[in-house]
Amino acid sequence: MKLLVGFCRVFVGILFIFSGLVKLNDPVGFSFKLDEYFSAAVLGLEFLQPFALPLAIFLVILEVILGVMLLIGFQKRFTVWSLLLMIIFFTFLTFYSAYFNKVTDCGCFGDAIPLTPWQSFTKDVILLFMIVILFMNVSLIRPLFKKFTGMLTTMLVTIGCFGIAYYVLMHLPIIDFRAYKTGTDINQAMQPDPDRPDVYGYDWYYDVDGKEEIITTKGLPPEGRPNYTKVETRLLEKGFEPPIHDFAITSEEQGDITQEILSEPKVALLVMYNLNNAENRGMLQLSKFVKSAKAAGYRVIALSSSAPSETDQAKETYGLDVNFYTTDGTALKTMIRSNPGVVLVKNGVITGKSHWNDFDELNL
Repeated sequence: MKLLVGFCRVFVGILFIFSGLVKLNDPVGFSFKLDEYFSAAVLGLEFLQPFALPLAIFLVILEVILGVMLLIGFQKRFTVWSLLLMIIFFTFLTFYSAYFNKVTDCGCFGDAIPLTPWQSFTKDVILLFMIVILFMNVSLIRPLFKKFTGMLTTMLVTIGCFGIAYYVLMHLPIIDFRAYKTGTDINQAMQPDPDRPDVYGYDWYYDVDGKEEIITTKGLPPEGRPNYTKVETRLLEKGFEPPIHDFAITSEEQGDITQEILSEPKVALLVMYNLNNAENRGMLQLSKFVKSAKAAGYRVIALSSSAPSETDQAKETYGLDVNFYTTDGTALKTMIRSNPGVVLVKNGVITGKSHWNDFDELNL
């Protein structure tokens, strides 16, 4: 039992630290995932959506701290109780998401290790089993240090986590795990794989002596059975999905200009996924950046999912001499964790990205 408790202690502690640090690298991304869980389509907790970011920061820092406290054996009863309550909550959440197919990626490990809902639930069940073992044998968890050293270690870890959170919120994630990281060829990342298409099944319904019979094929009706009552199509196997699959630049006047922009030798994309949530201090810096980028030979355009009336108001309020184009809000939030932010593109390849705090440091 001592060996089992020791193994569970190390495994759970390291996994919680890893999971917390990965999400701490990108708390804005985790807040988008919490916002999705809180939405009316999932849990119906819309009143929590405005607090998604502070809750995300609190949860990821708590994950790291509890992982460290478990490893060093500091405040073991509080630690194990906290871990148990947290894993029960997340096990329920991932089961609900998987069973009702509400959220396709739980965000457990951010964008570093995407998991399907059922994979996330399985992971949480294993963790729940291990934490229950720790809970039932908490007396076997021996502290590695004296109380003062354990308290000091926990305090330093907490300060370090808040420091990391502040840095990535004021700049960009330290490591970019997303499809739009610097160096990505957007055109190439949008290409499907013809050898790995979606596989669909066709359910053919027949009335046989008053009973319903269903025969599934991958295309045409069963041979010699043309008199079916109805047919339904369902996805049997998901094919290859390109890393970038929802990126398009459009306008009412010009239509789709995605390829035109991706063919430009020097383009600066001003990304504002939602103008209502854009940082005012960042918006005030855009006009200066636009002038600098144009002087350096860049074609500068703005991308947003906001309505034309809002983009027109933004152009007037902040003196933006650029054309606004429509792009999917989720794609823009994935592209850069800054609202507003800047993405530099050369012949379809992302060559630079900047948080609004760092516009002056962007190499044009």
